[in-house]
Amino acid sequence: MLDLEHVTKVFEPGTVNEKLALEDINLHVDKGDVICLIGSNGSGKSTLFNSISGSFPVTAGKITLDGKDITKMPEYKRSFQIGRIFQDPTRGTSGSMSIQDNMMLSMSKGMKGLKYSMSKENLKLFKELVKPIGLSDRLKDNVGLLSGGQRQALTLIMVCMSKPNLLLLDEHTAALDPKNAQVVMNLTDEYIKKLGLTCIMVTHNMQFAIEFGNRLIMMDEGKIILDVKGEEKRKLSVPDLVMEFRRKRGKSFASDQGLLV
Repeated sequence: MLDLEHVTKVFEPGTVNEKLALEDINLHVDKGDVICLIGSNGSGKSTLFNSISGSFPVTAGKITLDGKDITKMPEYKRSFQIGRIFQDPTRGTSGSMSIQDNMMLSMSKGMKGLKYSMSKENLKLFKELVKPIGLSDRLKDNVGLLSGGQRQALTLIMVCMSKPNLLLLDEHTAALDPKNAQVVMNLTDEYIKKLGLTCIMVTHNMQFAIEFGNRLIMMDEGKIILDVKGEEKRKLSVPDLVMEFRRKRGKSFASDQGLLV
């Protein structure tokens, strides 16, 4: 489904500020995988997401999605196949547009020369989709009036409307309070299961990474240092992960956030 072969990313090569952010990454993601990606700050998680989504070109290596080489494909073209939700709730929607207009744009995504109309059928669909987050009677309200949690939940609904081949969740609940974070996470779990989405989710919470999805990947200093799935993943504990990190890297895990339970 998704393959990264010998992917390397170097920032500012040949200068005093040269930084090796990804080093010879090899990764295969099967269709239907739900992967939690963990690692301390600076481990390469965001750079990996940026490489997959096309936010910047890789220095070396190859990226293939559904059998097609996308290594040099621009970000806007990849966005038709890859959905990404950021930590900032304001990045996935237009605050100056209504909820229904935002959803209409999302529905039209990737439709060349074809535009959906604001029909009664579409309005009915939109009301049903936002019903779980209490926005059925607010379709004409500007998105800028919504809370952070409502806005992030709407972003998730809109991304899933386009049924992306790959969903990238970049700590998408980290900026929310615990109650709203749980609402968005429950909705995330529901859509992943209902639509059979393939997903990679960045999280700092080791306990959550153990419990959610079918696969766990840990990164450090631009490398994948641990990749476990299935029964092996389910048997893990947070102390197991910390010990494994120390065994492989010869140092302690850098982020206290990662130890949250």
